[in-house]
Amino acid sequence: MQAAISPIKWPAEAIWEAVAPILPGFTVEVLPEIDSTNTELMRRAKAGHIVPILLVAEKQTAGRGRLGRDWHDLAERNDTIPSLTFSLGLALSPVDWSGLSLAVGLSIAQSLHADIGLKWPNDLWLSADKGDRKLAGILIETCAVGQLRYVVVGVGINMTKPAENLDSLAKPSKPLRRAPAWLQELMPQMTAPDALLCITPALLQTILTFAAQGFAPFQAGFNQRDVLRNRRVSVDDNLADAKVTTGLALGVNTKGELEIQTALGKTTINSSEVSLKPL
Repeated sequence: MQAAISPIKWPAEAIWEAVAPILPGFTVEVLPEIDSTNTELMRRAKAGHIVPILLVAEKQTAGRGRLGRDWHDLAERNDTIPSLTFSLGLALSPVDWSGLSLAVGLSIAQSLHADIGLKWPNDLWLSADKGDRKLAGILIETCAVGQLRYVVVGVGINMTKPAENLDSLAKPSKPLRRAPAWLQELMPQMTAPDALLCITPALLQTILTFAAQGFAPFQAGFNQRDVLRNRRVSVDDNLADAKVTTGLALGVNTKGELEIQTALGKTTINSSEVSLKPL
């Protein structure tokens, strides 16, 4: 006889109470299954629904990552979930959009654990001594709605050890060179609902601060957690002619641009469509 599955208890009310005072009209919605939380909020925004919202999915069937990669959630549903997937949507008018994904990653890392590092431009990693493994990814999308611009910040975090030959992270066209990391390696008792409550209030405050001040207030914090800073890296522009730049990663500047010391001098990378790898 199969054991009954306990419903997952999400802290929607606690999150709303923490966020609503700084973001009037904020709502929280939890769905058992959806194609993609980012896709759903973009659909709603294009239809004119631009209220500030946190949308959480216990399972995504067509999740998306950066560079057009799919985000697969292949584990079976039970009273725990293999990954925490959610999207924040709100109208935003920042002084400069540059570096938003970096500020988001920094906020999440700071809310969870001191050993979580950051990989430019939108990944959370466990550092080299733990295998340079990806823990989480961020996907930011925007759309114009009248005179406003609506931003959707999507986050996917591996919570539990993936099943054999499966992972919950965005899968590229080629097999992953490294096994993914999962949050319970660092925090064995941490559940997806607990992580969501830890992350969300600080993340919303980070986004509002970014809108007012840009990336500069977050530069030092990002560089402190940058897992590839002062290491040799390669940068692939992912174009047909496959231009690859190699050099020493120096960290990011006040605009969130990656600076690399190459044989020809210092160069700046500002496109999020490149692939960055340690050598």
